[in-house]
Amino acid sequence: MLPHLIRNFKHFGGVFDQPAREKRLQELEAVISAPGAWDNPEKLTPVLREKSAVENELERFNALRECREELFSWLEMAQELSAESETTEEDLNEALSSAEKSCVRLGELLEETETSLLLSQEEDHFNAILEIHPGAGGTEAQDWAEMLQRMYLRWADIHHFAVEELDYLVGDEAGIKSVTLRISGQNVFGLLKGERGIHRLIRISPFDASGRRHTSFASVDVIPDTPDDIVVDIKESDLRIDIFRSSGPGGQSVNTTSSAVRITHLPTGLVAQCQNEKSQHHNKESALRILKGRIYDLELRKKEEQLKAQYADKNAISFGSQIRTYTLQPYRLVKDHRSGCEIGDVDAVLNGRIDRLLRDYLLSLHSGSKSN
Repeated sequence: MLPHLIRNFKHFGGVFDQPAREKRLQELEAVISAPGAWDNPEKLTPVLREKSAVENELERFNALRECREELFSWLEMAQELSAESETTEEDLNEALSSAEKSCVRLGELLEETETSLLLSQEEDHFNAILEIHPGAGGTEAQDWAEMLQRMYLRWADIHHFAVEELDYLVGDEAGIKSVTLRISGQNVFGLLKGERGIHRLIRISPFDASGRRHTSFASVDVIPDTPDDIVVDIKESDLRIDIFRSSGPGGQSVNTTSSAVRITHLPTGLVAQCQNEKSQHHNKESALRILKGRIYDLELRKKEEQLKAQYADKNAISFGSQIRTYTLQPYRLVKDHRSGCEIGDVDAVLNGRIDRLLRDYLLSLHSGSKSN
């Protein structure tokens, strides 16, 4: 068993061209350090983005190699101990236990690497703007929308991604009426793009004195947060800008002035709004950024000839349109209806442990494109 495992890991690393990546990193660093390179920082944005991506690839490969070497060492030690007559069972078990931990860690790193390889589109490496809206169900649905918000915030925290709240509207009795978040980090849009759709919750309602089981729905939309170097042509004449007073509990003069901004792109009918800041100017900037992402996302879907399919299920946030079901009663299960992924630990999922769901969706997309 042990010699077989050792042989399998001896050839690890053959598919990653480390010298080519290191050479590319040197080229990018030369561009950045060239005289006058920083005279126009905007032109350096794509260079810096590629540099960060290459550095992450090299860092991941080095972590894989170190983990592989550590596992190899523990396996060799265990093999030597098993051949020695004076070896105690405790020493052998300690070596095998350490080898098992290294093997688990190596498996996790390999899964992360596999996921990153599935993100091949330019927009996959962008930050993401995520919106959550409750569907049918009143207070129940608003509470469910807040639970989803918490899930994504926990996921972002686990991966050390930055989160900025662009828009937030509190629910009437509990939960939220809507929330818009900007999540920043490596490959965020590529990882989260599969979350777009209807999420269904089945549970015994905490708001029902009779203890009956309820089904709630919430919609999640994810659009790319386009970098400044990505040009999206938006004519001023195509925009209708509405100014209104922020709603919700407010505080610190948030709701005492008309600072909230809603921008409508007339040719497409796309709408973006922001009301979190006291400054109308800041709210307008955020709304324009969201609108830019929506228009860019719309063009992406047209190019992929999937526009109709992508939006078809978003007209009715109700039965039959969900991408995923979270069941808390009578049994506990999270099931993704596209990839078939099922997870019994619902609490872990709702606490942000959604990487397996994200990865399986990406794998299902890749398998589908290969079969086509």
